Amino acid sequence: MSVIPAAGSAGARQRASKKEILGWAMFDFANQAYTLLIITVVFGELFTTVIVGDRGDGFRLANLLWSLALATSYLLVVITAPLCGAVMDYRAAKKRFLFISYIVTVIATALLYFVAPGYVMLGVLLIVVSNYAYSMGESFIAAFLPDLGPPQDLGKISGFGWALGYVGGLFAAGFTLVALGEASADNFERIRWVGPFAAAFFLITAIPTFLWVKERGTPQPHRKSYREIAWERVSTTLHELRHFRDLGIFLVSLLFSMAGVYIIIAFAFIYGAQVIGWDEAVRNIMFIIVQITAAAGALGFGFIQDRIGTKFTYQLTLMLWVAAILAIWATPEVTAFLNAAFGLDWEAQHLFLFVGCLAGLSLGSSQSASRALVGLFSPTRKAAEFFGFWGLANKLAGVLGIIALGLLQSVVGLQASILLCAALFIVAMLICLAVNQARGQRAAAEWEARNGAAVADREATT
Repeated sequence: MSVIPAAGSAGARQRASKKEILGWAMFDFANQAYTLLIITVVFGELFTTVIVGDRGDGFRLANLLWSLALATSYLLVVITAPLCGAVMDYRAAKKRFLFISYIVTVIATALLYFVAPGYVMLGVLLIVVSNYAYSMGESFIAAFLPDLGPPQDLGKISGFGWALGYVGGLFAAGFTLVALGEASADNFERIRWVGPFAAAFFLITAIPTFLWVKERGTPQPHRKSYREIAWERVSTTLHELRHFRDLGIFLVSLLFSMAGVYIIIAFAFIYGAQVIGWDEAVRNIMFIIVQITAAAGALGFGFIQDRIGTKFTYQLTLMLWVAAILAIWATPEVTAFLNAAFGLDWEAQHLFLFVGCLAGLSLGSSQSASRALVGLFSPTRKAAEFFGFWGLANKLAGVLGIIALGLLQSVVGLQASILLCAALFIVAMLICLAVNQARGQRAAAEWEARNGAAVADREATT
């Protein structure tokens, strides 16, 4: 399957300058410090094992509180992202909204320094605020993607952003490993600086985004309140979504796939600590492996999807995810089998490193493909709104997936409950079979040609 360039004005989009594309991608570079150090690796493990700790229940209460904190932040995104997207499109204010989310993320993340053992509710509150602001920023920066190039280039541009993001994560992780050490009670006075460091890294390295990325579009007259603008445009977009059938189907598929991805992001390193029982050296190696393979997956599949089709690439990444989840679940048992069958003396943590390669490749490639596909299905004048719905699907997935995992692990334990992810990815693949990429791109181009000028005139006279 080949990518079908959209016709009309969408197909005539000019590729942005290399400087602007780099500036856009630098936000992925910068915010990866938050994802990696706060959500995925360091603070998540610190929160569950030290700040809450094992209260005689195998960390099940700690895991549940972590799930609820993340789910609450994602629920707030679900409620607000489409409304913010509508206002951003109307007022041509994507950079302004992005800047606000960026500043709030930086401040709330820096304050994590004050979350000490026993300060559970403070930790929950700051995670809710910081992850909400960070997640809104993800939707805001993604809304710039359709303006950066023609449809046939969006896969490469999106993949470049994700790849650069994982490189940023590698830099952030490298400093953490060397300067801060392990997430343990004995090392708490050093590792508590992970919040301020992640905040400073984000603050400094995102500056090129605000200097080089252009705000395109013409702000409409400010004759209504933002609340009125938001509800009117969102209701209109929901009505018009029937014309974007393939986008709607894909968002449902994305709901299931991202539920699985968010579970892995939130619990992979917690799983390593609690189920695999890895030591600090193996944990540090996994740090590096995941970042390198995720970057390779995002960049490599970014080029592949522009040749074989973004939808088909997305399906391939889900197959990779299913294989990765089965490998994660089976690692202890496979290790025991190999040792018994071949007289080996392997530890589960060493085999888990190979599993990490597959998981990292799946992570980078699936995120790149999903963002690019939304960009292909989005008219430029509705990009922020549609990426608001993309953010909604993403975070609703986070709410459902993480709560489900949190509740399930409280009953059957973390190892068995991880199989939920495989089921979610399989459902996502089945739903995505109904998506027609060429038809979806044509719908975006036809809307642009039919309604672009009319919408501008109507808004100018409202």
